[in-house]
Amino acid sequence: QVQLVESGGGLVQPGGSLRLSCAASGFTLDDYSIGWFRQAPGKEREGVSCISVSDGSTYYEDSVKGRFTISRDNAKNTVYLLMNNLKPEDTGVYYCAADLLATVRTMCVITSIRRRFNYWGQGTQVTVSS
Repeated sequence: QVQLVESGGGLVQPGGSLRLSCAASGFTLDDYSIGWFRQAPGKEREGVSCISVSDGSTYYEDSVKGRFTISRDNAKNTVYLLMNNLKPEDTGVYYCAADLLATVRTMCVITSIRRRFNYWGQGTQVTVSS
């Protein structure tokens, strides 16, 4: 079955850390740009961080720079998002997506192309609260 599966979400206190995983099955991530997106209640989905699996170039949304790190493990066909110093405003459902055509920056920034992404995961909930 061709799919992306996110895991690693949960409830964490402010200042805490989580590592999200995005595992691909049925296809290899080598030629894809991979992005992490989040959606808070009542808000639009926003791009958090994106990575080119082929050359490792990355993009981070301003509010997560210095706190989040995106990485990949080609052998495991998985992309990770390490989230440190979490804040309540990081709360939301986190989704990963894969696309063959989008560059790293356009994947994260241009909202109109997201409906055309090749694959989306089902999402994992992240709640930052004391």
